[in-house]
Amino acid sequence: MSPKSGTPKKNLMLFSGRAHPELADEVAKNLNVTVTPQTAHNFANGEIFVRFQESVRGCDAFVIQSHPAPINEWIMEQLIMVDALKRASAKRITVVVPFYPYARQDKKHKGREPISARLIADMFKTAGADRIMTVDLHTAQIQGFFDGPVDHLLAQNVLADHIRDNYSTDNITVVSPDSGRVRLAEKWAQRLGDRPIAFIHKTRDPDKPNQAVANRVVGKVNGQLCVLIDDMIDTGGTIVKATEALLEEGASDVVIASTHGILSDPATERLSACKAREVIFTNTLPIPEEKRFPNMTVLSIAPLLARAIQAVFEDGSVTSLFDGNA
Repeated sequence: MSPKSGTPKKNLMLFSGRAHPELADEVAKNLNVTVTPQTAHNFANGEIFVRFQESVRGCDAFVIQSHPAPINEWIMEQLIMVDALKRASAKRITVVVPFYPYARQDKKHKGREPISARLIADMFKTAGADRIMTVDLHTAQIQGFFDGPVDHLLAQNVLADHIRDNYSTDNITVVSPDSGRVRLAEKWAQRLGDRPIAFIHKTRDPDKPNQAVANRVVGKVNGQLCVLIDDMIDTGGTIVKATEALLEEGASDVVIASTHGILSDPATERLSACKAREVIFTNTLPIPEEKRFPNMTVLSIAPLLARAIQAVFEDGSVTSLFDGNA
């Protein structure tokens, strides 16, 4: 008991799913805690079982899980973990999803389509989550899908500072792969010293996933080091076509920077063969050795997640981590 208030001392506990334990361990190290031990296994028919090996009563629980393929299995495991914590009387449960699953299904393009990103939020709420923490949502509107606080962290500083530390910013142009991310490109440009921006005008057929046509470059890129930014790279088709378009327009070099490396086949083949000088990701998703190549750089998001978790635990402000000014 606290001698002044007579209330129990707050207790931060970190829990990790099995999708990306390396990230959870790194976050734990930054927080100076350990990941709470648990038993987790799959039954023969694919059902998942989870049981925590320590008491969680009254704790401030943070449940971290990345969502690589098979994405549905890891979503289900995290939901089960949240349910177990709720039934074991955890005081507050924060779901930490560095890569928000189903984020691309955030609206209806045509009739009779789901809004799966909203469904994910509803499922976490039903399971017992009080709060969601995530990094670089595909669209900001997803924050409104969850009935509770959403901590939307930005990886911009992690990526942009790497660019600034390794390249001269004198001739950088920040390039958005489409017109929808121009506002993000403007924030990047400010971070890199008020650099100019450009974007790729492209078309996409909603009936053909993972396919886009890069049409033309809007903005001056001739002789410039183009920093091509995106929130995620899945099969790599869009970003590789954008790289080709920039080089055809006279860009001196292209550096690709993306928060989430989904890297579904044949992304590694495409990216390693394209003429980008460097391809930079964070480790919001695990990137196994077989999907890496010589000019790929993977930066850690763990310090950012740890700072946000500590701020939430202490009931402090995490606004600076939202807007990229941390």
